[in-house]
Amino acid sequence: MSASSHDPYAPLRYPNYLCFTLGRIIFVLGVQMQTITVSWLIYQQLHRDTRQAAFALGMIGLAQVAPILLLALPAGQAADRFNRKTLAMLGQFVIALGAMGVFLTTHFHGPIWFYYAALFVAAIGRAFNIPALSALMPQLLPLKIVPEAMAWNSTAFQLSAMFGPALGGLCVAQFPGETACLINVLFLGLGYFFFSLAKPLTRHVANRAPVNLHSLLSGVRFVLKTRLLFAMLLLDLFATLLGGATALLPIYAHDILHTNAAGFGMLRAAPPVGAVLMALWMVHHPGWNRAGLVLLWAVAGYGAATFIFGVSTWFWVSVLALVLVGACDNVSVVVRQTVDQMLTPPGMRGRVSSFSFIFISCSNELGEVESGITASWFGPVGSVVLGSVGSLLVVAGSIWLFPELLSLGRLKELRPELIEEKTSERLEELAV
Repeated sequence: MSASSHDPYAPLRYPNYLCFTLGRIIFVLGVQMQTITVSWLIYQQLHRDTRQAAFALGMIGLAQVAPILLLALPAGQAADRFNRKTLAMLGQFVIALGAMGVFLTTHFHGPIWFYYAALFVAAIGRAFNIPALSALMPQLLPLKIVPEAMAWNSTAFQLSAMFGPALGGLCVAQFPGETACLINVLFLGLGYFFFSLAKPLTRHVANRAPVNLHSLLSGVRFVLKTRLLFAMLLLDLFATLLGGATALLPIYAHDILHTNAAGFGMLRAAPPVGAVLMALWMVHHPGWNRAGLVLLWAVAGYGAATFIFGVSTWFWVSVLALVLVGACDNVSVVVRQTVDQMLTPPGMRGRVSSFSFIFISCSNELGEVESGITASWFGPVGSVVLGSVGSLLVVAGSIWLFPELLSLGRLKELRPELIEEKTSERLEELAV
């Protein structure tokens, strides 16, 4: 497709995709509000001991990542064998049950570990929901406009992540804790309704290969054999694992920047603001001739912006740094997800998405664990600064280990046979 014929709004002309996207926006909005609410409620109980609070906030990530590490691969296989929309809706229902657990814990003043248990249940739902959603999306519109759809997907998610923390911070500042938790549940229900209206354009052909360890690990084998995709997953994993600072934002808001719950919500919303601005720019300017080089510069910018945030003691400088963090991170997300969808055979998108989801969850949730533990050792500033330096070293290591990242050109011209000496049929064999 030439630049003159590029239509950035093509995905939005498909009603099924619009319902899918609207439902996802509202649902993620509720999840983001819940994360803010739980983080703030836990911190308010433990704020007198900063090190204990940092560790407790880090454990939120562990509660959310453990089920994903255990269930993501079986969930990916389920997404390739069963109806993907049904599986996604079942996952969303379980997430809503976890949100009800958070509400009941707050209402009855339960101990902190009850919050972890509720988040654990919600993470079980996410383990099945995310691979099914990722595999379902290409069935809602023609494959040729998937790159544009991926940019809109990122925009939708980041809009939710932008307004979710702001609304969550506003709710916990203005309402009792249980009221804020109930509002989260209502958002999840509304998102579930809109998502239920989306109907795939193409029928999913279920994979009927025997359920065994070989088929379970086929997505893993595909990613490992597709070096470009594997390189991007590793780059995202270690850069975000080391450079993430979101778990420590309650401490930064209260102890370093001296702001309130609303200010905390603004800090959490700042990265999505940058991500939305970048995603909208990418929708209208998709024709990068050297997407791999742009990706590497973006990850390096992510590390540099995280460093600025780590050392800043001025609220608005910190907000601006987090905006840059989100903008740089979104480049990585869109490029990686586009490569994933363009190179993965339709019959194994669930299993490949589930393995990719493990990397993403490890980088985000385990990054929160890492931040909490290192902050308990070196303090919050030391944790963020050391992590940002680590992210920059990851970029240098990726260039050395995976030079094919530098050779990645235009995403619309991406084909399996152009990346590796394999045909699409050979890649399909990995699914068996």
